[in-house]
Amino acid sequence: MKHILTIFFSIIILNAFSQETVYPAKIQTETIALTNATIHIGNGDIIENGMIVFSKGKIIDIRPTAPIADIKVIDCKGKHIYPGLITPHTDLGLNEINSTRAMLDVRELGEINANIRSIIAYNSDSKVIGTLRSNGILFANIVPQGGIISGSSSVVQLDAWNWEDAAYKTDGGIHFRVPNLTPRRAFWFMPAVNNTNTAYERIENVRKFFNEAKAYYAIAKPENTNLKFEAVKGLFTEIDAYPNTNWKGVKKALRPQQNFFIHAETVKEIQIGVELAKEFQFKATIIGGTDSWMIADYLKENNVAVILNQMHSLPVIQDDDIDQPYKTPYLLQKAGVLFAIGDVDANTKGRNLLFNAGTSAAYGLTKEQALQAITLNAAKILGIEDKTGSLEKGKDANIVVSEGDILDMKSSNVVYAFIQGREVSLDNKQKQLYERYKYKYGIK
Repeated sequence: MKHILTIFFSIIILNAFSQETVYPAKIQTETIALTNATIHIGNGDIIENGMIVFSKGKIIDIRPTAPIADIKVIDCKGKHIYPGLITPHTDLGLNEINSTRAMLDVRELGEINANIRSIIAYNSDSKVIGTLRSNGILFANIVPQGGIISGSSSVVQLDAWNWEDAAYKTDGGIHFRVPNLTPRRAFWFMPAVNNTNTAYERIENVRKFFNEAKAYYAIAKPENTNLKFEAVKGLFTEIDAYPNTNWKGVKKALRPQQNFFIHAETVKEIQIGVELAKEFQFKATIIGGTDSWMIADYLKENNVAVILNQMHSLPVIQDDDIDQPYKTPYLLQKAGVLFAIGDVDANTKGRNLLFNAGTSAAYGLTKEQALQAITLNAAKILGIEDKTGSLEKGKDANIVVSEGDILDMKSSNVVYAFIQGREVSLDNKQKQLYERYKYKYGIK
């Protein structure tokens, strides 16, 4: 009976928070040209009074505006055109309302959950999605939580009927969460705790797991399939095509490599994660990276990218400048480190991503560098730069049109958005409530 009641109330909650009038767009059927706009390519280049033409979901031309006939033309005079923005680290679609247990599907029990796939838990009907889309955020990397190895993340496009439709790149990276290595100070009635030994034991268990995975791959036909080992196979750069043989001159088969996402904040945590990645030749990316600016040269030397979690926050270390989080992107840029900017604030649910990037433009980055941190840079880190991240011929037509500077909270106003050429709805639950109460009180 309890299970029946749980299902019943869950259905009521889902219906209460659905957006019945917002539908995913249909496939693009006519060629469209956006003309007379300032086009921000996403790679640092700008085309003044430019035109972008797309058909069947792909960009087929981008150049200065010129007469064009027999296609649909949208005049964007005075407006700005951008690539679809990408949020590189989020629990969107996995965590709807923190206080409602039935709407949380982001965390798994256990320490090593390599086989957990965030994509199959993604809720494409989340009412939060519309608030991101109306701000120009069209793609998101959906990240699981829990344990020291949390599972795999996937990139989704934010206009879909279900998770299968939403999937843009599945299982693109495995997430490793470096344990907190900072001893807890005594506080009132709470004694000081030095958790360093426990943290190192957990890290050693991860090393043991990957060594066992390598041994598992050396078996031609394992007697039993190990789902956790199978899930991390993509982390390794190459797998022996002919194990258990003495054949000489046989090359190993290269595999598309997954990202090894290392969640770490302090210098020590970052270095532990990177050295573990080097030991197994993993493609490392830091998520968080509060102190990454301190060891930018080390990250550059080891070809490690960084996804900055939350810039609108206080510094972690008391001795840091109060505005250090705002300056970190510039310092990484100066050192030549590939980085992206994220927004994991529980209150904004990721919709302030573009304004985080705008803040970095006030602390050293140029506007185009800041834009690149939430478009092409993010696409490169997530391995989707061949399809999106910049407005280039042959790439998917993932396009945002804004009346003002999209990085500026005052002037940003997205008026059109296209995902793979489909014009998507910019409506959301907040806009609907705004119109509802305008009507109630007779406000025009």
